[in-house]
Amino acid sequence: MARIAGVNIPTNKRVVIALQYIHGIGPKFATDITTKVGIPVERRVNELTDAEVIQIREAIDRDYTVEGDLRRNVAMNIKRLMDLGNYRGLRHRKGLPVRGQRTHTNARTRKGPAKPIAGKKK
Repeated sequence: MARIAGVNIPTNKRVVIALQYIHGIGPKFATDITTKVGIPVERRVNELTDAEVIQIREAIDRDYTVEGDLRRNVAMNIKRLMDLGNYRGLRHRKGLPVRGQRTHTNARTRKGPAKPIAGKKK
């Protein structure tokens, strides 16, 4: 089990797929990392040498913001919006959709389960 950026990546998957288990690395960054390090596309994690794992780890540390640092940056950006008190910050504070979605019928993921209105039943 290879440990990269504080995440145990699965051993039986291809390297491009396994790197996507790291928060902040998607399909494009995973392919970029493997081409920079020079690993073939069909190579699996359990076939990697220790030197290749170290090269991947160094490339991620050098070029990308991942895991804890990325989560901290996102949280700080949201906190900044909330402190400014602008529209997006207020939507975050109230737990409503931020990007203009309708809330009359949908948005159950952000608002939580529907609360029944008392006195409605006849």
